Amino acid sequence: MAIPLFHTVLSWFLKKRVHDIELFIKYPHEVQSEQLLNLIKYAKNTDMGKKFGFDDIKTYDDFSSRVPVRKYEEIVSMIDACRKGKQNIFWPSNIKWFAKSSGTTNDKSKFIPISNESLENCHFKGGKDMLSLYFSNNEKSSLFQGKALRLGGSRALYEDNNTYFGDLSAIIIDNLPLWAEYVSAPSHKVSLMDEWEVKLEAIVEETLNEDIRSMAGVPSWMMVLLQKILSKSGKSNILEIWPNMEVYFHGGVNFIPYKNQYKKLFPNSEMNYIEIYNASEGFFGVQDRLNSDDMLLMLDYGIFYEFIPMSCYGRQNEIIIGLNDVKIGEQYAIIITTNSGLWRYHIGDTIKFTCLSPYRIKITGRTKHFINVFGEEIVIENTDSALEIVCKKYKLEMIDYTAAPIFMNGNEKGGHEWLIEFKNPPKNIKNFSEDLDKTLQRINSDYQAKRYKNMTLNCLKVNVAKKDLFYSWLKKKGKIGGQHKVPRLSNNRNLIEELLDYEAALS
Repeated sequence: MAIPLFHTVLSWFLKKRVHDIELFIKYPHEVQSEQLLNLIKYAKNTDMGKKFGFDDIKTYDDFSSRVPVRKYEEIVSMIDACRKGKQNIFWPSNIKWFAKSSGTTNDKSKFIPISNESLENCHFKGGKDMLSLYFSNNEKSSLFQGKALRLGGSRALYEDNNTYFGDLSAIIIDNLPLWAEYVSAPSHKVSLMDEWEVKLEAIVEETLNEDIRSMAGVPSWMMVLLQKILSKSGKSNILEIWPNMEVYFHGGVNFIPYKNQYKKLFPNSEMNYIEIYNASEGFFGVQDRLNSDDMLLMLDYGIFYEFIPMSCYGRQNEIIIGLNDVKIGEQYAIIITTNSGLWRYHIGDTIKFTCLSPYRIKITGRTKHFINVFGEEIVIENTDSALEIVCKKYKLEMIDYTAAPIFMNGNEKGGHEWLIEFKNPPKNIKNFSEDLDKTLQRINSDYQAKRYKNMTLNCLKVNVAKKDLFYSWLKKKGKIGGQHKVPRLSNNRNLIEELLDYEAALS
């Protein structure tokens, strides 16, 4: 099929899905209730279904009273048994794929089950909806007249029992339908290379002379690839290489700290940046409006949502609420029940709702990644936003960062310590630190209260990291590429002290 005709047919097909999206927007609670009851009915004869009496569950109240909320550590034995060949434990269809997710820097990996149903009706459906919404908002798009650049992870074979594990992106690439493979670059072989740095070089060679019109990948790693492409080409920006580029679909880390860097790479006001929320556990959200900073919560992917308000998270009065009880602006931990057999699973992400009709969300961080030693309640959304504002003021580009508390010691007040790697560091780190501190106070009133007249906290301290520190540290741990990332915030000093010690050892 000729490329223009292929583009016309495929874009028409994708636009048809918008009607179904409008349906769950109009009837969100009915759709969610149907998702839950269908999941329960389908899995009633699994080990889990028999244990908790799925056959007798008729309502959400029945479900919530019988099935406990669980974290990965509480279900890992079932997942291990499934990886060793036992089936029908938590999901009736055979599961052979496992998305390897190390969280961030933990040595012990998680293996998230990926069923055929979740692959088709969640992850692939999410990808198609991402394109459907984009075409709906861009009638003149010529996306499929060129290629889509994908930057995923690597795949490894779990040889003992014929099950497979790898980054979610690699599992998706390895199972893509033919039409998607036809418009993607680099090749299937290069996309699934294990060695990250060798793969980057191969991607540069394969894509440099392609007509790339869209990109998808994690902003931090995509930036590494784009810089290599610029270096190889000798051009000053990416549009000189790929003049028909029109959209970057991004996720995995907050885009805000990288936004100005990407605008320099793509000096065109018509370039679009679309956020997606596709985790190993499921595809949850798609930015459905151009020039927006939130995402539409996708409600018909075989996922049922519950939420724990962070105001009572981990406390004796902790409550779990449904979609109908959430409020705008409050932070929630997400609990999911999915078509991969994750039942009331605590994913570890935190979000807030920006709109209730339709339900739109923003990712605010992780339940384990925050700083709240002094009641300041700092989350990743706060630090990302503050850093973006101050870097823009000083015309700086941030590569990566992490922050941790400085604990009180005798008469010494507490504070926050940051370790930031810049492309070009600030000339006056004291002025930069003070501006970052003031900006964080404006964003977070709890932090401002603790900083009032230095009564509880001193001004934050910024350490400038050596060039390539974070990359080198991740490489040492075997966590280069894919969805690996440095935790932005910690409520203890373990990570920042490890990084500072590692930096000292490199000197």
